[in-house]
Order: sequence, then C-alpha cells, then structure tokens
Amino acid sequence: QVQLVESGGGLVQAGGSLRLSCVASGGTFRNYAMGWFRQVTGQEREFVAAISQAGFSRNYADFVKGRFTISRDNAKNTVYLQMNSLKPEDTAVYYCARAKIELAVLSSNYDYWGQGTQVTVSS
Repeated sequence: QVQLVESGGGLVQAGGSLRLSCVASGGTFRNYAMGWFRQVTGQEREFVAAISQAGFSRNYADFVKGRFTISRDNAKNTVYLQMNSLKPEDTAVYYCARAKIELAVLSSNYDYWGQGTQVTVSS
C-alpha cells in the first residue's frame, strides 16, 4: 500500500520561508511523477506544483512561480516544496500526491494522497 507522509508545515511571518517534505513508501517512487496541492477550508483543492519522475521537468501554478520550488530525491523517496516569500494568502493545508499523468494539474489525475500539513502565514 502506498503511503505519503508530509511534514514541515508551521506558522511563519509574511516574507518568510518553509520547506515541506513528503516521504513515500510502499511503491517504486522513482517511477512516478509527484505533485503538491493546497486547500483552504471550504474551498476546492488547488494545484501548486508538479515534478516528473526523474525531476527534469516541473510545472507550477502561476501564483507560486518565482517563489516556490519543487524538487525530489529518488534515493530518499522524498519530494520537497521550498516556499519562499510567503504571503498570508498561501495559508492552507498542503498535500503531496502521486501522479497518474506526468505534470498534471487536475487532482483527478493523482491517485494517492498524504494527510496534509498546515501552513499558516501571518501578516
């Protein structure tokens, strides 16, 4: 059974940085593209970033371009989301997910999800 476990969330002031990690187990991590999504209570889950199996290709939502960086370490079965210049509107629960389609932006194209990690950005 595939399991994804996120960590690294927390409370940070606007302009600060956080690095999220997602460790995968139960599958062949290097064979799958991965993605990050976020969700605010009462709103739909939205795409943040995605990375290809080997890490050579990336895709970002417009609202995080230039601020967030997705990366992966296949030797550690881990995908990361480095978040810089954080804004209060980045406050959400952040989820990592395993992709069925590389660099997909729709949540329906992801088959396994982590439990999420809360990111709160204060103004």
